Amino acid sequence: MSEEIYLMKGNEAIAHAAIRIGVDGYFGYPITPQSEIMETLMAEAPWNTTGMVVLQAESETASINMVYGGASCGKAVMTSSSSPGVSLMQEGMSYIAAASLPCVIVNVMRGGPGLGTIQPSQADYFQTVKGGGHGDYKVVTLAPASVQEMVDHLDLGFQLAFKYLTPVMILTDGVIGQMMEKVKLPEFRQRRTEAEIREQCPWATLGKPADRKPNIITTLFLDSSTMEAVNHRLQEKYEKIEESEVLYEEVDCEDADYLIVAFGSAARISQKAMQLAREEGIKVGLIRPVTLWPFPSKILQDYASKVKGMLTVELNAGQMVEDVRLAVNGKIPVEHFGRQGGIVPTPKEVKDALKDKLVK
Repeated sequence: MSEEIYLMKGNEAIAHAAIRIGVDGYFGYPITPQSEIMETLMAEAPWNTTGMVVLQAESETASINMVYGGASCGKAVMTSSSSPGVSLMQEGMSYIAAASLPCVIVNVMRGGPGLGTIQPSQADYFQTVKGGGHGDYKVVTLAPASVQEMVDHLDLGFQLAFKYLTPVMILTDGVIGQMMEKVKLPEFRQRRTEAEIREQCPWATLGKPADRKPNIITTLFLDSSTMEAVNHRLQEKYEKIEESEVLYEEVDCEDADYLIVAFGSAARISQKAMQLAREEGIKVGLIRPVTLWPFPSKILQDYASKVKGMLTVELNAGQMVEDVRLAVNGKIPVEHFGRQGGIVPTPKEVKDALKDKLVK
């Protein structure tokens, strides 16, 4: 039987994927350039087919707290927004992380700061990867570079969220969210039954069974020693994630004299820039972090002894470049090239920046 291939936007694809993989609930609020996620879910009306709840909340703050409640019950729940909307979700994300609950948040980044522009950006790296909310917590962050990866990362995001009981961010941008590409959607899966949730999520608050006390989900710990113990458990979990869940892609790095490091749409632009540079005799490779946290520091450390320099390409003023510099620890030059305010660079601009900053 031949595979069904669809042509759709990244935002539309992630909505269809949510229905097909058995997500229990979506709670969101419209903001460009991610509004098609909720619009598609509303148009598909999955509450009539799979039983999935789709609700437009009164604000981003309300939507993340609805996610908090759904996650407390062991449900597979998600939300989506764009940069300033995700800023409003930061307190709720901190609560979800502290309570060790699973959920997925999609951020289709736009230019900022402030309300900014509806054009694409990658300037939320600090907000997400560095933990925009309060307290010592981290969010597993996946950075898709195609419409197909938008679909695949949603499934992976829920797997990681439930494996480690942690919020997972799909950090994409307006280019990937709005562009149309061919995509294969997952097969339909049945949503879990209440009995399956009770079995798989013994920590969930699903009423009081006769054989045990009710579970209480909280992030308030008035005793300092208890709060410290919670923090220690979180840090131990993050260490396990860093050991096991790093993902990245290498492109033509075997003979490279220079490396471009880029994620999302910037990586796609950089791959063409890499080809242009090789046509001029400059041996360039590409490292694309797929997980922005945990960050692929080790692979960059390894390449620091093999190449002459690295260039990060980002749709921002230079954010990921800090982590690349930490990884190589001064062994080689690390430069940054980026456009801001929603402007997307051309491959030629990236190639010229590489030559100007590193090759000279």
